[in-house]
Amino acid sequence: MTSGPVTVPPRAGRSTPSTTALRDPSDHVPADVDVQHVAPALRGGRALLLAPVSAATWSGAGQLAISTLFTVLAAILLITGVAVGVGTALVVVGVPVLLGTLALARGYGRVERTRLAAQLGVVVLPPSPAPAGWGRRSWWPRARDDRAWLAVAHAAVTSVLTSVAVPLAASFAAVPWVLLATPFVDASRQPFDVIHVPAYVAVPVAVVLPWVSALVVQLTTLAQVRLGRALLGGRSRADVERAAREAETRANAAEGRAEHLRETRSAAVDAADDERRRIERDLHDGAQQRLVALGVELGVARRAAAHDPQAAVAAVDAAHGEIKEVLAELRDLVRGVHPAVLTDRGLDAALSALAARSPVPVDVETRGLEPGMCVQAQAAAYFVVAEALTNVAKHAHAAQVVVRATVAGDRLRVEVADDGRGGATAAPGGGLDGLRRRVEALDGAFLLLSPATGGTVLTVEVPCAS
Repeated sequence: MTSGPVTVPPRAGRSTPSTTALRDPSDHVPADVDVQHVAPALRGGRALLLAPVSAATWSGAGQLAISTLFTVLAAILLITGVAVGVGTALVVVGVPVLLGTLALARGYGRVERTRLAAQLGVVVLPPSPAPAGWGRRSWWPRARDDRAWLAVAHAAVTSVLTSVAVPLAASFAAVPWVLLATPFVDASRQPFDVIHVPAYVAVPVAVVLPWVSALVVQLTTLAQVRLGRALLGGRSRADVERAAREAETRANAAEGRAEHLRETRSAAVDAADDERRRIERDLHDGAQQRLVALGVELGVARRAAAHDPQAAVAAVDAAHGEIKEVLAELRDLVRGVHPAVLTDRGLDAALSALAARSPVPVDVETRGLEPGMCVQAQAAAYFVVAEALTNVAKHAHAAQVVVRATVAGDRLRVEVADDGRGGATAAPGGGLDGLRRRVEALDGAFLLLSPATGGTVLTVEVPCAS
């Protein structure tokens, strides 16, 4: 099979990001590295057993204490500023207040990224810079600064998260000590007489709750890191490289398609030149020679008309026969350039005309064809069927041919199937190769299946823009 579908270069492979350079801001940080670094207890095993005394738990507790105070104050300030700015936007003072609040949100994001790096060793890449300028034309881009709005959202979400997690973790950490100390407290002097808990209950609870407190601390810290990366961070270099690889893949595909189109257009030009040479050769060797012979016969008839009427009549009869032959050849030649029936009545009638002239019985099945639609596609389909039927008559020794032409969506599909002997190929310079180039020039697909065991199926699909 010789065909010319567009070859799209394979997509570039996605590289696996490194998991060893957590502190390098130029590298992508996978999710499991964050878990290993700030919440190792979630991985189970030894890290879970040592969770209450883990360095991750204590550093997380320390940063939670600072983060609670900082994010709550920042959230109050930023939310108040946004509310005042938006609420008074119709007044002159509203816009400066809103812009100042968003600038403050950017500053909050920088401080929070610095704090995470200092207390946890987690590097959050900075986002893209804020829009430059403070003039009348720059206020709207600053008001639409998505990174500043995300920083406001971060302050609001993180303040709620830490305000809930810190008291919860502190309670879980303090209750065991209260339970263990209760049996030794004199109920007459201490107000703990209602919570006298037997030792067989207090001891298991006191043992379990420190792990629960450690898990709350590590989970909250992990959530803060994830929120920081999502709302305060920029794109990692791995993300940028991935986007660049995808863009390069698309560019390579476009370049490959452009190269394919360049080749098919060049092939179409060559095919057009070959067609013009064929027409010139057919005119020179066929119609032109017959016209010369016709002139000779008419000359003979004119000279013989006076002294040999019978010879003149014979010459005129011969000239009449030559005229019929010339007309037949011209009709075939014109049909090979562009059949009139295709223009006048459409592909359905043109295929029926081809089937009627074929020496092999042909069944034509069409669906969705309308006269005047997708003229170039119908012309290509017509010549494909004409060449295929010619090849079947000359080489296939088939008993039956089926021609199917359908329009599905924006594609015209033509299939020619015969039950003759196979082995057909679209060899360079042959008729099928010329058809293949013509189809490819229309950005179509050409498929020839002709096994040596017998039977040939030629399928062509071309874009059909009505």
